[in-house]
Amino acid sequence: MSGRLAGRVAVVTGASRGIGRAVAKRFAAEGAEVVCIARTQGALEELDDEIADAGGKAVLCPLDLRQFDSIDQVGAALFQRFGRVDILAGIAGDIGGGLGPVGHQKPKHFQEAFDVNVTANYRLIRAFDPLLRLAPAGRALFVTSGAAHAGLPYWGCYGATKAALEQLVLSWAAEVANITALKVNLIDPGAVATRMRAIAFPGEDQATLRQPDQITDTFVEAAEAACTRHGDIIKI
Repeated sequence: MSGRLAGRVAVVTGASRGIGRAVAKRFAAEGAEVVCIARTQGALEELDDEIADAGGKAVLCPLDLRQFDSIDQVGAALFQRFGRVDILAGIAGDIGGGLGPVGHQKPKHFQEAFDVNVTANYRLIRAFDPLLRLAPAGRALFVTSGAAHAGLPYWGCYGATKAALEQLVLSWAAEVANITALKVNLIDPGAVATRMRAIAFPGEDQATLRQPDQITDTFVEAAEAACTRHGDIIKI
């Protein structure tokens, strides 16, 4: 299949819905073979059908990213199958049970948000860094949020996870700069009609927001071999 990502192997987390699903479909439409990671088997199978019907290729990987050791196993399996990974898109996210005062945040929800938004991405970097280095033009991108910088009331938990993610990713980007072909960036999509957005803003009319498939151009640009941006926070 021809396209801007033809012949490349892309890993997308959070692929069962929202932005992750839209990006997985777009990457496949651009010719990548997409490894789709998400918790929900049924939603992944529906995604696989849609990608196949459009002439694309997908590999389904049902996985809860909080099972951290399993991320290492996925990396090993992909090395055996492909010998490399060209694109890593860390899109899965957790809002920690919803918004609320920092002092009222349940420890369970606080930990879940950090597990998915920070620790899982650290484990992805750890597992996939060598695979991305094996690619002729490895590309890694992670989804962040303006909440990382705004200091808004009730956004303390989620904002803290995204601030931590940004520091993690930007540090990694600085480490690999000039010594590999790998390009690492963050993408801030802004307001998009997703389930997580609906939890944060329950009274908002999602029909007035951009839909996930309307923002995928930026993800393709950051994933292309021609991308020269590195260590940036790309706002859509």
